Amino acid sequence: MNVSESPAFIDFEASSLDLIASYPIEVGVSLPDGTLHSWLIAPHVLWQDWSDSAEAIHGISRDTLCREGHEVRDVAHALNELLGDAVYCDAWTFDSFWLHRLFRAARITPTFVLESVSSILDTHQVQLWAEVRQQVIESLGLPVHRAANDALILQETWRRVMDQGAHRKAEVRAARS
Repeated sequence: MNVSESPAFIDFEASSLDLIASYPIEVGVSLPDGTLHSWLIAPHVLWQDWSDSAEAIHGISRDTLCREGHEVRDVAHALNELLGDAVYCDAWTFDSFWLHRLFRAARITPTFVLESVSSILDTHQVQLWAEVRQQVIESLGLPVHRAANDALILQETWRRVMDQGAHRKAEVRAARS
């Protein structure tokens, strides 16, 4: 990927952190231009897992999902329409599990690939990530653990890390001159 291009980012909220029984309850996307999309996801008939502690973190009740959530098939189609070749996340193990669970329930194949943001960062940028992410959260003042907000936080963190990386490379070049 050309580092001057901004990638799309995705984030999921889930019924719990159980990588066997959990399922996606909300997905949010921040497109390269900063446009945000998110969907609450109605539980598929086979999805029964629920964690009260997870609900306390994201603030979304199962009743809310049943009333306001979109069908898995509609969400999967919308993601396929929006996303290009690749979309990036910061918790690949969990996000890939929930993405797979969503698309499998919808009986649809994703037309994009989910990648870890670390795959487009160098070692120094990976080291900066957590600190910059916390700065972004504080500066944006958005509630965390809502999928669209978290996707936007990922995108802004990526932008700032890339800017710091470019600044650092310029300093190194100047010092060598």
